[in-house]
Amino acid sequence: MTDINPADLFSGTKDVADTHKFDESKLAAWMEANVEGCKGPLAVRQFKGGQSNPTYQLITPTQKYVMRRKPPGKLLPSAHAVDREYRVISALDPIGFPVAKPYGLCKDDSVIGTMFYVMDMVEGRILWDATLPGYTPAQRTAIFDAKLTTFAQLHNVDWKAAGLEGFGKEGDYIARQIHRWTKQYQASETTKIPEMDKLIEWLPKNVPAGERTSIVHGDYRIDNLILHPTEPKVIAVLDWELSTLGDPLADFTYHLMSWVMPSNDPQRPAIPGVKDLKAHGIPSQEEYVARYCELTGRAGLPDLDYYFAYNAFRLAGILQGIVGRVRDGTASSAVAAENEGRVAPLAQFAYACALRAGMQV
Repeated sequence: MTDINPADLFSGTKDVADTHKFDESKLAAWMEANVEGCKGPLAVRQFKGGQSNPTYQLITPTQKYVMRRKPPGKLLPSAHAVDREYRVISALDPIGFPVAKPYGLCKDDSVIGTMFYVMDMVEGRILWDATLPGYTPAQRTAIFDAKLTTFAQLHNVDWKAAGLEGFGKEGDYIARQIHRWTKQYQASETTKIPEMDKLIEWLPKNVPAGERTSIVHGDYRIDNLILHPTEPKVIAVLDWELSTLGDPLADFTYHLMSWVMPSNDPQRPAIPGVKDLKAHGIPSQEEYVARYCELTGRAGLPDLDYYFAYNAFRLAGILQGIVGRVRDGTASSAVAAENEGRVAPLAQFAYACALRAGMQV
């Protein structure tokens, strides 16, 4: 698929897929009753992206909204918790963290068939290429700083004061995540990958000590951010499906993997493909880590190889879950099946990082 630009593949809307259609008149009635100021008629489009929770654009004469819903059909336990997404953005919006304004959550399956929530449609830039082509070095530096500053702001939020007690358990986040994604991987397994089996055994026995607890996003990357149309400013962080309370270093090092993992997609270059980061205006991994530590009050970031191994393992588990949903007929993206080819390379990358972190062969 080297001739298809991911921005074209994932951006914008399409007609609602047959498998995700619902009674739009019932949704229109719910919107008028529950979303302040909303008046029809209502038109519904489906966003091309969103492999896990189907996402729709709702258009009225005066405003556009976004709806996220649980997909219909057979689902893995604890997956697709759109009510958790709604809870976290409802906590962050009043304290000034950039999220789309939430308007309402519906747990009544009789409306569209599954639970859903509605939020504001934020207009701005969504960038797909982490190397930011088409921008000057100074513009790239400013965008990277905005991205990092917003991320650190999230990790610095007083989650208790924001009303997120009980949003996740305190402590043992990485151990619990390893357990979760091991279960998902094994439930969705389609091909035996020896490296995954070895990681499943080694990772939980070697979790670094001293983790803190913060709100974690779970998938913080450039294409999950909406930037101001003209300024280097994040105006909304999207896709909170994997958010919880957890170890901010696990969250940050997942984001940091952009510096160490080459892209296998020529239409979606990665930072390792940039020959001269300084001339390009992109901070080095070391500079980015130092800035994050400065913003969050840390002396340094040890155990990077372990965190990279953990994050690649986790991502392999997530992608295998998508592959499993293709098998079960519940995946909502036309390209979900292609993820199967990404699982084994991620497992091999994770295994190599684990070896550097001290895993014995």
